[in-house]
Amino acid sequence: MALAITLSSCNKKNDVIPDVIVDFSLNLYDSEFTDLNSFGGIVLVNANTNNLGSRAAGYDGNGIIIFAGVGEFYAYDRTCPHDYAVNGLSVKVNIDPLNSLNAICPKCSTNYALSVGGTPSKGIGQYPLKNYKTSFDGTSVRVWNN
Repeated sequence: MALAITLSSCNKKNDVIPDVIVDFSLNLYDSEFTDLNSFGGIVLVNANTNNLGSRAAGYDGNGIIIFAGVGEFYAYDRTCPHDYAVNGLSVKVNIDPLNSLNAICPKCSTNYALSVGGTPSKGIGQYPLKNYKTSFDGTSVRVWNN
């Protein structure tokens, strides 16, 4: 029985934000998304961005951050996992105006490092931002979850 508990805890997902359907693509030749052509480039998307609709809204319509890393793209839900896990609140994180490599929660002040999986780098938060899958075909970045 102890082994079963240990094995199930090893498989525990460290993702507190509930799943919503996410599936959209961004063409990097579109002027709205050209910031993603260089390291550290960021684009914020939501249901209204280029008429992407609800599949780009993220949890509770808070939107999604797309971050251009070195040779890959990252996509994060904008909902603060700390405020959701602790208080059941849906608080939208923003890009830190002093350091665009971070997102910061306006309520709990947790900083999330965008270049390393959205992990908390400062503050009380313990969970990373919810990550979405990405792929790049040379022209478009696709963002999705199952």
